[in-house]
Amino acid sequence: MSGQPFTLRWGIIATGGISKAFVLDLQADPKKRDVHDILHQVAAVGSRSVESAKKFIDEHASGTNAKAYGSYAEVYRDPDVDAIYIGTPHTMHHENARDALNAGKHVLCEKATTSNAPELRALLALAKEKKLFFMEAMWTRFQPLVKEIKQVAEEGSLGVPVVLHADLSGDFDVENIPKSHRILDPKLGGGALLDLGPYPMIWAVLALYEHPANKKARPTSISGSMLKSPLTGVDSSTSFTLNFTETLQAQAILSCSITLPSPAPAVTIRYRDGNILVQPPIYRPTSFTVQYFDKPGSGKVVREETRMFSHVGGGWYYEADEVARCVKDGKLESETWGHDKSVLLMEVFDEVRKQGGYQLPEGVEKVH
Repeated sequence: MSGQPFTLRWGIIATGGISKAFVLDLQADPKKRDVHDILHQVAAVGSRSVESAKKFIDEHASGTNAKAYGSYAEVYRDPDVDAIYIGTPHTMHHENARDALNAGKHVLCEKATTSNAPELRALLALAKEKKLFFMEAMWTRFQPLVKEIKQVAEEGSLGVPVVLHADLSGDFDVENIPKSHRILDPKLGGGALLDLGPYPMIWAVLALYEHPANKKARPTSISGSMLKSPLTGVDSSTSFTLNFTETLQAQAILSCSITLPSPAPAVTIRYRDGNILVQPPIYRPTSFTVQYFDKPGSGKVVREETRMFSHVGGGWYYEADEVARCVKDGKLESETWGHDKSVLLMEVFDEVRKQGGYQLPEGVEKVH
C-alpha cells in the first residue's frame, strides 16, 4: 500500500486489568496480523495518581514514551492524544466519555457502555454535535473467527435462525471477595447483567438482529428474570429472552451468572437444517462447529465441520484497528458495530433490570 500508515494516538483512562489487556495489544506489530494501513501509539495514561499511571506505563507500556497523568482531565487536554480508551467501571462511563468528547477526543468506551440507555443517547448526541467518533468496545464482533461464524450463518445452507442460546458466566467466589468489588457493588453497576450480559447479547445481535432476513428489525418482546445476591442485592443470575417476530420467527434465550462457570457449548445457534456450536469463552472463542442435518427438521447430523482459530496477543487490537480506520476515514461510527446496536443493548438491559426489580442506587444514573 502506498503512503505512510495512519497513526492513532491513544489516551488510556484507568489502569485496571482491561486497560492493561488493551494497551498490551496496542503494542503488537500490526503487520503480524496483515495490517499495513494503520499504527497505534500509547500516548498518555491517566489514573487517580501520577504514581499509579507511571507504574502502569513502566509495567505494561515501557517502550512507548507515554505520558503519565494523575487525572483523567489532563489526558483529555493533551494535544498529542487523538482518541480516548475508557476502561473505568460502567457507572463512570457517561461522565468519562462526556468529558472526553467535550475535549474534542474520539472515544472507545468499554461495555456496558453506560448505566442506562438515556446516558448513552446523550453521549451519542454529543458525539454527533462535536463530529467525533464514538464506539462501544465490543471487541468480540471484530475477531476473525466471529466474522467467519457470521458468514456461515448467513450463506444460506442452514436456513434462517430459529433459536439461539448464549451464556456467559463466571464463578467470582462472591462469598470471599469484598462487597466493594465491582461485581458485587451496586454503586459500580455490579451484578451479572451489566458486567457479563453484553456478551450473550452480542451473539443475539450477530445471529438474529444482523441476519439479512431480519432486515434490522428490533426485538418485538423482551422478558427477563433475575436472581438477586443476598450479599448486596445485585443480580447473581439473570436470564432474558428476546423474540424477533417482525420479519423472523426467532428467539434468543440469553443468560449470565456470577456464581458458576459457563456451559459448553456456550452459544448454540439452531436452524431447521443444522446448528452452529461455539465453545467458551464466548467473548474470545477459538473454535466453532457447524452441524448439518440430513433433511430439514430431522435433527440427524450427517456432517460436522469444526474450525479453529488462534492469534497473537489477546485480540483487542481488532477493535482498535476499526477505530483507527474509522477516524482516518472521517467516520463518526463503525459500520460493523454501529450506535444502533449499542443502544439496543442498553434498552434491553434497562428493561430486564426493570422486570427484575434491580434499581441502581440513587445518583448512579446521571441521565434519566
